[in-house]
Amino acid sequence: MRKITLMLLLSVFIYSSAVADEGMWLPSLIHKLNINTMQKMGCELNAEDIYSINQSSLKDAIVALDHGSCTAEVISKDGLLLTNHHCGFGEIQSHSSVEHDYLQDGFWAMSKEEELPNPGKTVTFLVRVEDVTEKVLADLNDEMDESERARKINNAVQELEKEAKGDSHYEVYIRDFFNANQYFLFVTETFNDVRLVGAPPQALGKFGGDTDNWMWPRHTNDFSMFRVYSGPDGKPAEYSEDNIPYQPKHFLPISLKGVEKGDFAMVFGYPGSTNRYKTSFGIEYTMNVTNASRIEVREKKLDIIAEYMATSQKAKIQYASKHARSANYYKNAIGQNEALEKLGIVAQKKELENEFTAWVNADAGRKAKYGEALDLIEKNYQDVEASKARQYMVEALLMGPEIFLFANSAQPLADLLENPEENQEKISKVAEALKARAEGYFKDYSAETDEKIAAALMKIYADKNNSKYYPSFYADIQGKYKGDYAKYSEKMFQKSVFDNKEELIAFLNNPSLKVLQKDMGYQAATAIFDTFRDISKEQAAGGQELGKGRRLFVAGLMEMNPDKKYYPDANSTMRLTYGTVKDYDPRDGVTYKYYTTTNGYLEKEIPGDYEFDVPARMKELLLDENYGKYADADGKLHTCFLTDNDITGGNSGSPVINGKGELIGIAFDGNWEAMSGDLDFEDNLQRCINVDIRFVLWVVDVYAGAQNLIDEMEIIR
Repeated sequence: MRKITLMLLLSVFIYSSAVADEGMWLPSLIHKLNINTMQKMGCELNAEDIYSINQSSLKDAIVALDHGSCTAEVISKDGLLLTNHHCGFGEIQSHSSVEHDYLQDGFWAMSKEEELPNPGKTVTFLVRVEDVTEKVLADLNDEMDESERARKINNAVQELEKEAKGDSHYEVYIRDFFNANQYFLFVTETFNDVRLVGAPPQALGKFGGDTDNWMWPRHTNDFSMFRVYSGPDGKPAEYSEDNIPYQPKHFLPISLKGVEKGDFAMVFGYPGSTNRYKTSFGIEYTMNVTNASRIEVREKKLDIIAEYMATSQKAKIQYASKHARSANYYKNAIGQNEALEKLGIVAQKKELENEFTAWVNADAGRKAKYGEALDLIEKNYQDVEASKARQYMVEALLMGPEIFLFANSAQPLADLLENPEENQEKISKVAEALKARAEGYFKDYSAETDEKIAAALMKIYADKNNSKYYPSFYADIQGKYKGDYAKYSEKMFQKSVFDNKEELIAFLNNPSLKVLQKDMGYQAATAIFDTFRDISKEQAAGGQELGKGRRLFVAGLMEMNPDKKYYPDANSTMRLTYGTVKDYDPRDGVTYKYYTTTNGYLEKEIPGDYEFDVPARMKELLLDENYGKYADADGKLHTCFLTDNDITGGNSGSPVINGKGELIGIAFDGNWEAMSGDLDFEDNLQRCINVDIRFVLWVVDVYAGAQNLIDEMEIIR
């Protein structure tokens, strides 16, 4: 017992001294947990300057894009937004054509009248956060089973959300933290009129492409600009020419002073998902199932897409965003598996679990309370056939070919066509909605490419899973088509209206249930979703027990080590991380310095290459060393820099802010050596890659000549 106690004390000491910068913290709690440490590290702000519901604060300048896919920051009194180029990539692509290729050439609105609307894009501000744990858990007791517990929690959550919303226009939601041990209520405000303002050419904004993705050193000018608009009353409104630029409670001033090693830096944003409390069983599942399926399926899909993109400029524009979305986490999965293996994360987790088990078994009360936690978790991972099938189905069939998801969108129409006479008006509305969706869908669609993807990925799904998890049409493939997925895919595309705009529109002009039910694309989609639901039900049977095990394990860890400052996993809610500008040593004999310059950008040039081409005007300006007021004290134009801030997906576009509350950069990536970061933070290796704000403004000002945008910012020299 004495040995265990000493180990625990040692672990507390090591944690508090070595990884003080680890953690994605709720801004509403930094006054209790973090502000003193932050100020010692160089933060000159107080907690109210950072998060306040009574006065303007930094939180009021930080927004979630598209409900959390990325982060952006407000940088002017007229609602000008700054985020990553890859966060605006879909919008840039959607506005592009062969005649106006904004991906290749960039886009700059020289007046507000030239800004481009983006239906469906949203910007969400955080209004306030409230700890509602006691209220949510008030009616629970230890005798309840997991189903009853879930019902009680769900009822409490619905009542609290309803009460908090009242008759306001705000959104209200409650999220669980620490594996359902704590609950917080969030009040937010979402704006729907978001217009594209500026974007550099892809040769700057995506410089290095997939090759440089997750790598350092970097030279990518990963930014784009939008503007959020409100109604004349300052409240959210749908797009209208009468809307006005949103007047924010706070916007970030921009510093041109640059950064030095050791400078304080904080990152505000909406990190998507981490699983730092996942056990060794979960880590092994992630490596062997989640990442393995993602790597295998996406590699095949990306090869087919790349082959099509190489055929023409039109093809490149059509599939640029699709390729980027798929490639990002394909490479992430590869890097994560490599890092998990190299850093021995499974062994580290097992060591913690052994320590936890010893602590639990040392006390009868703890054993009664937490004794089953790890057993419940381990049991859930002993038979993963259904989980593996579900994972492969998501990757290969739901997110693989486009035809299945698109065809399934006709399900509501099929339901209405069961009784066509009494549903005539509804049928017309649904048909018109599908026609409208078809316009955007077919603009960026190649049926021939999708047919190849479908054939390849349907086969991968079959090869990797038990036949009991095959959708029903697989019987035809094995029988009638003798296992030839290419022949089946060819026939399916011939016998479907969902791969051809004209055929689909003709069908929607006179929809028939009989025609729809005979459509091979629709048949396959229906079978896939039916099977997916069946697999999900099978999984759900053990899901509650797994949830219970995780909840008890985390609760036990927090009780085992009460002096430790615990932070919750990321879950797309606003978080603050703090750290310093810092270099790192990726391997023996190698040190990466904390910044890069445009010298490296030019050194990487491969003329005409999709990833490393340098535009002629860019090269001319850089060779002339025309850096203006954006040069560093060393006379060079700095491109990117490193900090040890704790980030993950969703933090893309997050502001990097100095101790005075000024914008110094935009976070856009993590580093390859620490790709295990979503599952375990490695303080000696984990780095946040940021584009230097001076490089951003140099492009806006000198390269693009968009003085109108520079003029509306508050720039600190």
